[in-house]
Amino acid sequence: MENLIADFQIYLEVQRNVSEHTLKAYIADVEEFNSFLRGNDIKKKSDAIINVEPETIRTYLSHLYRKKVKKVTVNRKIYSLRSFYKYLLRAGKIKNNPAEMVQTAKIEKYMPIFLSVDEMFQLLSAQGANSVSGLRDHAMLELFYSSGLRLSELAGLNVTDLDFRQALVKLRGKGKKERIVPVGQKALQAIDEYIKKTTEVRKKCDDNLFKNPLFLNARGKRITARSIARIVDATAVKSGIGRKISPHALRHTFATHLLNAGADLRSIQEMLGHESLSTTQKYTAVNINRMMEVYDKAHPRAKRESLREKK
Repeated sequence: MENLIADFQIYLEVQRNVSEHTLKAYIADVEEFNSFLRGNDIKKKSDAIINVEPETIRTYLSHLYRKKVKKVTVNRKIYSLRSFYKYLLRAGKIKNNPAEMVQTAKIEKYMPIFLSVDEMFQLLSAQGANSVSGLRDHAMLELFYSSGLRLSELAGLNVTDLDFRQALVKLRGKGKKERIVPVGQKALQAIDEYIKKTTEVRKKCDDNLFKNPLFLNARGKRITARSIARIVDATAVKSGIGRKISPHALRHTFATHLLNAGADLRSIQEMLGHESLSTTQKYTAVNINRMMEVYDKAHPRAKRESLREKK
């Protein structure tokens, strides 16, 4: 069993080229399912996970629901098992994929959480820029809002990923796919000030200044995604906007503000690194009020405002 999981991990890394986060999640999901089989004596043989029926997987899902595991997490576990059994099928270990017949749970569509322009400016103004950490935190927030980065993408940035002359940043997204995204002048200015302030620290860490991670922690090492999330949370409290936000909310804010300003979905899709346009289209839902205003004003057969006035 351990060999099968190890081979599956190599398959995900080499052939599927999945992100590190996805890799860890899929492997953990398969190992958890195997532990469930053994712990409940559903299958006692060492190759239990190979001889699984769809009903067994449904029993496992019922077990997860009883533990009040979120539907989105349950669905991910189903995808993990589908991928695992698909690999076993291709490797000739099994004749059918038992997870293929198991349906995922229906998840209610959610509205992306985002900040208004005033709230975003309030957040950007909350971080004092006198200290090194203040300059860093302000630069990170500016870059989040300027380019719509994922949390992992920002944490993984190196100095060489930024092109100050062309105002571009190279990102490594999901599946290690690279894309180029524009960077605003405010973000570039904040980053430049931070890099200059940390020149001596960077030289001590590496002779080549530009090979260093872009954002550093207090020990001069690459800052972690968890630390960045804590900084965003603390800045939100400090700003007084009155609600808790995540780094991903800043990504939603970036996309929503672009859409409100007239940017087309295809361009936003490219900048966000979405494979499917349907993923980007969720931002149109938060823009429905503006859309109706434009429709009422522009369409010759709308005139709903005047009808309401007559009533």
